[in-house]
Amino acid sequence: MYEELSKIIGTLGFPIAMCIYLLVRFDRKIEVLNQSILNLTRVITSVIGTREKR
Repeated sequence: MYEELSKIIGTLGFPIAMCIYLLVRFDRKIEVLNQSILNLTRVITSVIGTREKR
């Protein structure tokens, strides 16, 4: 039983570790992209508002 569990962890440990690493890394990048989109939306809204006032 313990040998089988050890083999399963040995076999699946690396892929699981890589998935966790990539998820954490992508989460940070997605947060940065989200912030950039919000900033871009503010700028576009500001530009459109400036043009409408003319």
